Amino acid sequence: MEDRDLISSGAARVDWIRSRMALLADVRREFAASQPFAGHRIGMSLHVEPKTAVLVETLAAGGAELVGTGNFGSTQDDVVAYLNTRPGIRIIGRRADPLDQHERNVAAVLDADPDILLDNGGDLVAGIVARGHADGIVGGTEETTSGGDRLRGELHGLVPFPVIVINDSLLKAIGENKHAVGQSAVESFMRLTNAMVTGRRFVVFGYGWCGRGVAHYLRALGAKVAVVDVDELKAFEAALDGFRVGTGDDFAEWGDVFITATGRPGVLGVDLIERMHDGAILGNIGHVPWEIDVPALRASAVGHSRIVDALDRFDLPGGRHVVLLAEGRMFNLAGAEPKGNSLEAMDLGFLLQSLSLERVATRAAELAPGPQPVPDDLDRTIARRMLATLHSAA
Repeated sequence: MEDRDLISSGAARVDWIRSRMALLADVRREFAASQPFAGHRIGMSLHVEPKTAVLVETLAAGGAELVGTGNFGSTQDDVVAYLNTRPGIRIIGRRADPLDQHERNVAAVLDADPDILLDNGGDLVAGIVARGHADGIVGGTEETTSGGDRLRGELHGLVPFPVIVINDSLLKAIGENKHAVGQSAVESFMRLTNAMVTGRRFVVFGYGWCGRGVAHYLRALGAKVAVVDVDELKAFEAALDGFRVGTGDDFAEWGDVFITATGRPGVLGVDLIERMHDGAILGNIGHVPWEIDVPALRASAVGHSRIVDALDRFDLPGGRHVVLLAEGRMFNLAGAEPKGNSLEAMDLGFLLQSLSLERVATRAAELAPGPQPVPDDLDRTIARRMLATLHSAA
């Protein structure tokens, strides 16, 4: 596809999404008047797809200069082409970039000297900490569970500027993680595999907000669902919600489809894969593609073939095989024809992003250094806006 065709495709897709994101439309008008980001350069590392483009346009309307890149494997090239025609916006990278090129893309964003960070997975913040050049950073936001874990884990005590963790918001947990990820994961599984959900046995690893949503949406379509979670309280909740609960060992031979949603590395290893029945399907919806031990799977396989885009077959000793979705990446965003979360849920989520970034840009001195939840007054303001939108559509 030529560049002009990519631009045209991206523009058409963004136009449609923009027309259905009423919350961002309102704040875009507010930002155009107040210009909260005037004089600021925002560095972004976030999935680049049409809904993200509407967020980027909203920030640019508020006076921001924005330099960004996508997350590994989920960039949509037509959206990048379109955004790069917009004034004050520069997006780096392509969907086919290997991991080492993605890491160079992140470095290039930091080389542009942003003073506000819009991060997803902690890559930008980790880069700033590694470089030891945090003096010019006003603050930032972090979108996802994995990034929040990273800020409170390996980066604990090392971040001298405020980072509002969007994922800590109960609004995001309910609206985006539970309902949007749940819906998009199930829809993407059906689209990628063309397999029936009804009556099939699914094992969901993790009963946080995302795993909870996946489990509930699967059951709503008639699936038999088991949940694995090492947290006793989450396992207890899953049991009372009516799901089968146990360990990976308990369900390795029972499950037809295994979906990881934990944010943790090595959750699904070859020890479990070797016990699965012939034709079992593996998929991950966690941000970092490490929950399924894909390198170990490749090493143990006696054969590998690409079935279609985003479906890989691994032949195992003993004549069995398993199928891996999207190479172990987020199959609702990295799979073929990725759609991601619903536009209404991302309208809510990106309103959280927009107003949190505005708080960083205009009132950073009121915020403590390091990771922190979305301020309560913002959560409540956004809840009122979302309720008003839902009522007007009723």
